[in-house]
Amino acid sequence: QVQLVESGGGLVQAGGSLRLSCESSGGTFSRYSMGWFRRTPEKDNEFVAAISMSGGVTYYADSVKGRFFISRDNAKNTLYLQMNSLKPGDTAVYRCARLANPDYSGKYYLKNHNKYDYWGQGTQVTVSS
Repeated sequence: QVQLVESGGGLVQAGGSLRLSCESSGGTFSRYSMGWFRRTPEKDNEFVAAISMSGGVTYYADSVKGRFFISRDNAKNTLYLQMNSLKPGDTAVYRCARLANPDYSGKYYLKNHNKYDYWGQGTQVTVSS
């Protein structure tokens, strides 16, 4: 069974930065695309960013493009989300997830939370104004 555990969340002032980590265990991490999603009072499982198996292809929500950067270290079975220039609107519970089918490709699949099978419990990010 696959387990995903997020860390790195916290309270930060607007304009600050945080780096989230997602450690994977129980599977072959490098064979799956991964994604970050967030939950807010307005949206549930809002797409944030996704990355291909090798890290060569990335996708971002328009709201975070240029500020957030997704990466992965397959040797460490770890997914990252570097968040810069944080805004109060970024306040949310951030969850990492594994794409269910290794053959899935393209932004339609990578941006769709229904295409992911394993999810972490989430880490809280709070941005103060």
